[in-house]
Amino acid sequence: MGINILILAGGLLAILAGAKIFTNGVEWLGKRLNLSEGAVGSVLAAVGTALPETMVPLIAILFTHSGSAHDVAIGAILGAPFMLSTLAFGVVGVSKMFYCRGAETNCVDVKRSIFIRDLKYFIFFYSIAIISTFLPSHNAKVAVALALVMGYGYYVIKTLGDGDGLSELDLPPLYLWRKSSEAPIILILLQIAFSLFLITAGANYFIGALDAIATWMMVPALFLSLIITPVATELPEKFNSVIWVKSGKDTLALGNITGAMVFQGSIIPAIGISLTPWLLTPLAALSAGLALMSSLTMYMITARKKNLKAGIFMYPVVFYGIFLILVITML
Repeated sequence: MGINILILAGGLLAILAGAKIFTNGVEWLGKRLNLSEGAVGSVLAAVGTALPETMVPLIAILFTHSGSAHDVAIGAILGAPFMLSTLAFGVVGVSKMFYCRGAETNCVDVKRSIFIRDLKYFIFFYSIAIISTFLPSHNAKVAVALALVMGYGYYVIKTLGDGDGLSELDLPPLYLWRKSSEAPIILILLQIAFSLFLITAGANYFIGALDAIATWMMVPALFLSLIITPVATELPEKFNSVIWVKSGKDTLALGNITGAMVFQGSIIPAIGISLTPWLLTPLAALSAGLALMSSLTMYMITARKKNLKAGIFMYPVVFYGIFLILVITML
């Protein structure tokens, strides 16, 4: 148990370091490619940091032959967007309140059109993915999976031009290029690749240690994959968002979360729909329903309010608390 706790701590430090290096690298990549905040936060950063949670269901489906493999895969697929749509928003709210304590600066300065757009796409894609569990044939489900992949491609195209261009921002030097001149593109890509390696390796060790501890505590596989594993795999997005909130880049901070939600509400479910029977247990369906309710709540609030106070982002945490209470009572 002591060794697993040390591995847990080491994995956490690797994820944190990787997230710090990644945010610096992906900002410079966006600046060199003259991309918008929407493209960097909602696409580049979101897909890059989604690697750990993408690997969990794939490994469970393709390489694990235990009886609980299906539960682990479904739980990982549904648990990731659930964590992002609840706890991750809460992390942004707490970070904003901590780093920006003034009355005026306590508002989250996000481009509302990007935030609303991402939430709309997530709610639409994820609802389709969940409804597809009721389709009678696997071929029909595969057709839905293909539609989700195509829909995500359309979302990426629509996202590339949203937000202010990062080329206009004054960025801190690239960690691998401390000179005053612009960093070479090859060094930017090398730094991003190294940061993703750190994040993926750290998440792998973190999940392994967490799995061992949960097994020792005799926690059910579905509970592990819905609650414990997503907390670990979503750490990169949460850390990235904290770093960007601290730097006053709220659009990037929230875009990293909502962009990951769109990716994990379309591409990752498409994998599960195609490679598994895609039959949801009541507990899995509950997590999906609460994720949609939380996202819909934030969408409705954002559509009505011009200024988003940091405290508003604590509302989704209530849905996580409801789920946690229900799960504990069911154990």
